[in-house]
Amino acid sequence: MTSQDTVTWLQERTALGVLSAPILNAIAQVLEEKIVPAQTNLVVEDTPPEGLYILRQGQLEGDRKEQIGSAWGISFLPGAAIHLQELLLDQQAQRTVKTLSECQLWLLPAAQFQELVAKYPEISQAFSQQMAQELAKLSSQLSYEQERQTALRPYLVARAKRGIVGKSRYATRLREQIKQADYDRRPVLIFGEPGLEKDNTAALIHFSCPNRREPVIKVDCSTLQASGAELFGRIGGKPGLIESLGTGTLILNNIQELPPELTPKLAQLLETNTYNPVESFQQRSAGILLAGQEHKSRRENSSLSPRPEALICQARIIMIAEKHLPTIERQVGHLIKVPPLRVRKADIEAQVEYYISLFCRAKGIPKPTVTPEALRRLQAYDFPGNLKELQSLVERAIVQSPGTKELTEEVFWSVESKKKQFRVNLLNAYPGLRRFLRSSWWPDRINYGFTFGFFAIVVGLLFFGPQSRSENVTLNLFWAWWWPLILIGFPFVGRLWCAFCPFMIYGEITQKLSLWLFPRQLKRWPRQSAEKWGGWFLFGLFVLIYLWEELWNLEDTAYLSACLLLLITAGAMIFSAIFERRFWCRYLCPIGGMNGLFAKLSMIELRAQQGTCSAECTTYQCYKGGPQKGEGLETGGCPVYSHPAQLEDNKDCVLCMTCLKACPHRSVELNLRPPGIELWTSHVPQAYEVALLLLLLGGVYLHRLPELQSILRLNLDLTQFWQHFGLSIFALIIPAAVPFLAYGGILLFKGSLKPRSFVELAYGYLPLVLGANLSHYLRLGLGEAGRILPLTMATFGLSGEGLPVLVAHPAVIEFLQGTTLIFSLLLTMLLTQKIAKQQMRSLLPQHLSAIALFVSLWMIIVQ
Repeated sequence: MTSQDTVTWLQERTALGVLSAPILNAIAQVLEEKIVPAQTNLVVEDTPPEGLYILRQGQLEGDRKEQIGSAWGISFLPGAAIHLQELLLDQQAQRTVKTLSECQLWLLPAAQFQELVAKYPEISQAFSQQMAQELAKLSSQLSYEQERQTALRPYLVARAKRGIVGKSRYATRLREQIKQADYDRRPVLIFGEPGLEKDNTAALIHFSCPNRREPVIKVDCSTLQASGAELFGRIGGKPGLIESLGTGTLILNNIQELPPELTPKLAQLLETNTYNPVESFQQRSAGILLAGQEHKSRRENSSLSPRPEALICQARIIMIAEKHLPTIERQVGHLIKVPPLRVRKADIEAQVEYYISLFCRAKGIPKPTVTPEALRRLQAYDFPGNLKELQSLVERAIVQSPGTKELTEEVFWSVESKKKQFRVNLLNAYPGLRRFLRSSWWPDRINYGFTFGFFAIVVGLLFFGPQSRSENVTLNLFWAWWWPLILIGFPFVGRLWCAFCPFMIYGEITQKLSLWLFPRQLKRWPRQSAEKWGGWFLFGLFVLIYLWEELWNLEDTAYLSACLLLLITAGAMIFSAIFERRFWCRYLCPIGGMNGLFAKLSMIELRAQQGTCSAECTTYQCYKGGPQKGEGLETGGCPVYSHPAQLEDNKDCVLCMTCLKACPHRSVELNLRPPGIELWTSHVPQAYEVALLLLLLGGVYLHRLPELQSILRLNLDLTQFWQHFGLSIFALIIPAAVPFLAYGGILLFKGSLKPRSFVELAYGYLPLVLGANLSHYLRLGLGEAGRILPLTMATFGLSGEGLPVLVAHPAVIEFLQGTTLIFSLLLTMLLTQKIAKQQMRSLLPQHLSAIALFVSLWMIIVQ
C-alpha cells in the first residue's frame, strides 16, 4: 500500500480522519506493519502502551480483568485506534487487549507519536473535546459500576473452585449436563445431598457460558427477608440484587428454605422472567385506601404513585436444593442431579489424588501416594458427608502422617462403615490362608482327589457291609461323626460343608460328561419360579426324609441310609444335567437348605468390598467367570450365581472361594464377625425358611419318640406303622405350634406398640433349634464315635478286640447336653431382643415359649 493509499484509508476508516492531510501523511511515514497471532495479549492493563495501534484486519477484545462488569468490556473492529487516549494523556493501558483471530495492525511507536504531537499541536486540539466526552461517559459508567459492585460484593462468587473430577459415567454425565445448561439462559435447578459442592457446579455453569465476564452472586435463601426487598428492590428506593446483577447469574442456594411468602414471586420470576419491586409500608397503605374509595376519590388521589409494571429480569437464575422440589422442577429449563459419592466409587481415586495435590501444593510439602489397601478402605465407605468429608479425611491423613511417602489404611481409621464394624478380614490377617484358598487344593483337589472316591466307598459299604450300626463303620461315620460335627461347625464355619459336598461333586461330573457326550446349551435358571417354590420343595423333601428316617429306622439300617444318600445325589445329578451351574445346590437340596439356615449364625462371612467392585470392576469375573485378568485366575464363575458384593447373609454362599480366585482387585474378604449379626442388620426373612426352622425343631422331638411317649404316658405300639406314623406327625407339628401361640400372645398384649411380623421374630428361635439338634446328636457323637477303630475291623469281618475305644461317661454327656440347651436358650432370648428392638416385656410371650420348649427338650434329651 502506497503512502497516499494509507492516508486515504486513515481518513476514511479511522478516528484520525479529523486531522489534516499533512499530519496524516507524516503519520503514514512512520507506521510499522505488524502481524499478531490469535489468542495473544497485545497489551496488558496497567502497563505502558508500546504505541498507537491501528487495526487493519482481524478481531480484538479489550477488558479489564481486575474489574467485574461490562463498563470496561469492548470489541475492536478494523479501523480502531488503540491507546490514542493513553498516549495523549501519558497514561498506562486501561484494558488488557487480546486478539481473537490473527490480526494485521499498524503500529506507531510511542516515542515517534510523542514527537508528532509536539510538532503538530493540532493533534491534541482535535481530540481534546472527544476525550472529554468519552471520559464523562466512562466516569458515569464507572460510577454506576462502583455502586453496583458495592451492592453485589458481599454475594460475589469469584470463580469456580474446580472442575468435575473423575471419569465415571456419573462424572461424564454431570459434565454433559453442565454443557447443555451453557447453551441457553433458561433457569437451572441443581439438587443433591449435602457436601456435594453443588454451588461449585452452579459456578461452572456460569463461567462456561458466554456471559462469564458478568458477575455471579450466591444468595442463601434461608437468610432472605420475607418481603424479598433484598432480591427485588423497593419501588422508588434502592434497587434489588436482580437489577444490580444485570445480565449476570443469580445462584439461589438452599432454595428449599425459601420463605413461603416469596414462593409466588419466585414462580412469577421463573414463568414470566419478570418481577415486581416491593412496595413500602406507606405505599401499601395508600394502595389499600385507594382501592377502597369510589371513582371520585380515586381521581382526587391520582397523585399517588400507581403500582409500576413488572420489570424484566436479565439475570440467569440457578437454584440449589438438597431435595426434590416438584413444583419448581416443572418450571426450570435444566434439571441437574449431582450424584452422591457413594455411587461414584470409581471417582474416589481421582478425587483423593486431586485433594492430595491441592493440599500439598498449598503447604509446600512432598506429595504422598495412597496404598491400594487404603484406597479400598475409602471405596468401601459410603461418605455421608460426600466430597467435603472426603477432602477433610485426606487433609487430616496428611497432617497425621508428616513426612510419610505413603498413606496407609491405618490413617483412614475413621472411614469404617457399619457393614465393616466388628469385622476382621482373615485373608489379610493370615496371608497363608489366602494363598491356600486360592490354590488348586481348595476345593478341587480335595473333592476329586478324596471326597469323590471316599463317598463311593461309603455308599458301597452301606450296601454290601453289615447293616447294623454296631457293626458298620460307615453308619457310625454318618450318624455319630458327620451330624455332630456339622452342627458344631455351623456357628464357626457356616456352610463350609457345601464346598466339598459329594452330592454336588457327582452333579458336576455328570454335567461335564453329559456336555461332552451330548454337546448342547444348558438351560438357564428359572429364577422367579425357583425363588418362589424352591424353598418349599426342599421343605417337603426334608419332611419326607424325617418320616422315612424315623419310620424305617435309617439310623440302624445301612442300605436305607445309602438309599437316602443316593437319592439326594441323584437329584443333584439330574438337575445338573438340565441346568447350568449348581441349580440343585442353590434352591432344591434339603441338606443345603438346612446348612443355609444355620449358616446365618456363623461367625465368619464371605463378602466383597462394594466400593471396590463398583469403582474398579467392569468384568464381574467373580460372578460370570472368565479368563485370567491381573491376579484374578480363570474360573467358570460362582457356581450358585451369588455376587459377593451383593451378599446380605450366608445362606447363598457355599464358600467354594471361586470369587476369591477370580477377583483381580482383592475385593473379596473372609471376615470374622459377631455370630449371627446379619439376623438383626441386613437379613431378609423368608416364610419357607421359618417353616424349615420349625420343622428342624419338631425333628428333635421326632428323634425322641420313646421319651416323648413316656412323658405323655401314651399307650401306643410303635411297632405298628400307623400308630408310629401318627405319633411322628404329632411330634413334628405340636412343637411348631408353640411359636404361633406365643406370637398370638404378643399381638394380644401389644398395647400401642407395633410388633414385628411372625416371620421376622421366628428367627429368634434359631439358636435353640441348633442347640436342641446338637444336644440330641451329642449322645451318638460322645457315646459311639470313639468306637470307630473296632467298628472298622468289624465291618470287614475282623476282630477289633484290644483296639482303643474313647467314649464319654453318661453323666458327662448329660452335662454337655444340658449346658448346650441352657446356652442356646440364653442366645435365643438375646437374639429375639436384637431382632425385635423392643422392650423385653413386649416380647414376654415369646421368651416364655422359648423357656417352655427348653423345659420340654430338657425332659426328653437330658433326663
